[in-house]
Amino acid sequence: MSSSEPFDFQIDHIIEIIRKVQPEIIGLQFPEGFKRRGPTIASEISEATGVEIIISANPCYGACDLDIPILENVDLLFHFGHAQLDDNRYSDKVIFIETRSDADVKDVVLKALEELHGKKVGLLTTVQHVHKLPEVREILEANGKVVAIGRGDSKIAYAGQVLGCNFSVADDLDCEEFLYIGSGGFHPLGVSLATGKRVLIADPFSKEVREVDPSLIMRQRSAAIAKSLDAESFEIIVSSKPGQYRMELARELKELAEEKGKTAYILILDLITPDQMLQFKVDAFVSTACPRLAVDEVGRFSAPMLTPQEFEIVLGKREWEDMVFDEIRGD
Repeated sequence: MSSSEPFDFQIDHIIEIIRKVQPEIIGLQFPEGFKRRGPTIASEISEATGVEIIISANPCYGACDLDIPILENVDLLFHFGHAQLDDNRYSDKVIFIETRSDADVKDVVLKALEELHGKKVGLLTTVQHVHKLPEVREILEANGKVVAIGRGDSKIAYAGQVLGCNFSVADDLDCEEFLYIGSGGFHPLGVSLATGKRVLIADPFSKEVREVDPSLIMRQRSAAIAKSLDAESFEIIVSSKPGQYRMELARELKELAEEKGKTAYILILDLITPDQMLQFKVDAFVSTACPRLAVDEVGRFSAPMLTPQEFEIVLGKREWEDMVFDEIRGD
């Protein structure tokens, strides 16, 4: 990792693998924030190995979102920015490059100490900063805090790691509040909604500390449910992405809708966007795909987009006060 590069793309490691395995053609897949680095990284690898390279330009939202067309045309796919999921059916062809960050966390953690209210603190982060958690724990404990780090279910590669669709590391953790190390807002928001506990974000890049406020999202989700209460027709969306595919759940929801006298159809597709859904005229959509879809794209679809749990509320199967954040859990 160079002094000017805050993330480790493990170029030397990739070159070593290529020289050992001798693939004829490889693929590179990046999440959105790293895509602009793709051509430079490809040039470094190509110059060192001579291997043919294809770069995925498709959106990538997680380890669940492997580019299947590229996989069918390469000998190896290097997938950047995520840890391997336990159910990776393409494990013989996919190599996950976790792209760890070397950003200093000490100053922002010390700053967060002033904002923490309780004595017992749960630590959370993404794979980019998970190797920094021992240092964070040491700082907090040196300042009188009791630190808890959850292990999570089978989809979680590291203790303390959260995914955008899985907050199992926070389950029943003995803490009064959480400290999240990272720059994004969605992961800590999910923990806040899933646990009902206070979550502080300590951003090692901006050095800012802020508290998660789930109130706006809760109002938006409540509005989507309210708009769907009189709906008679629904389209239940299934993603074909390997880590998001939940056909069994979609069938259960369809059966539940029909039991309530509603009309429901199942749609399956890869990339779900507001434009793609314009041609489908229904009263509401239900997404069994990435849980972020309904939240991040709120108001952009031609009809309300519900999560499975919100759909259950609409159908009277679940009470309003039992609304929870949708997750894709492992064992």
